[in-house]
Amino acid sequence: MKQLAWFFKWILKAAIFFTLFAFALNNQHDVTVHFFFGQQWTAPLVLVVLIAFAIGLVIGVLGMVPRWWKHRRDATRARQVAAVPVEAEKPPAPPPYGI
Repeated sequence: MKQLAWFFKWILKAAIFFTLFAFALNNQHDVTVHFFFGQQWTAPLVLVVLIAFAIGLVIGVLGMVPRWWKHRRDATRARQVAAVPVEAEKPPAPPPYGI
């Protein structure tokens, strides 16, 4: 059963690869990207899509960095608190018998 799952995983990876490869082959036409102030850049469509994906990935990672830092800081504090032994609280003394 484990080998069958491994086989299907590789089939899925191959299907994704060949789909992206066919996309790259079918989109080799040049496109022009227009920037501000009349600047323009001409490149194959696949390259433009790849660069847009990479820029989005970088922006996403940079957007997550503060949360990662906060999580790491909280985890460090939790480890420090767990390392300090908590003194067992003494039960309150019973009242004297005469009262």
